[in-house]
Amino acid sequence: MPGPIGIIADKEKLDYAALIDSGADFCIFAVELAEYLGIDVRSGRKEFFGGVQNVSPSAGYLHEVTLNVGGWDFKTTVGFSYDIAKDGYGILGQKGFFDIFSVKFDYQKEEIELKQKQPES
Repeated sequence: MPGPIGIIADKEKLDYAALIDSGADFCIFAVELAEYLGIDVRSGRKEFFGGVQNVSPSAGYLHEVTLNVGGWDFKTTVGFSYDIAKDGYGILGQKGFFDIFSVKFDYQKEEIELKQKQPES
């Protein structure tokens, strides 16, 4: 079940539904979100990934944004892709989410617990 997150770029904020996917290399969202937020999508660093729709490999363009997940605002790098359906869900993956949070799933209680990781010294 997707959960609500916020995506913030400059002064624009957009609420969106995203899935937590430990098998995804990085966070990825539909390109329409970047366009709404005023991001020049193709100016980002191009990254290839698989497993989305029937296009393989798919391309995403990496940009730094602020995400709001579980009440926390944090800057991270996410990909925006033309290969994600605009009515689909975003994906929170390893780089940009799991490298920032420890995640605990409790299936019976239908809860997800996030704890921000402490920076390594």
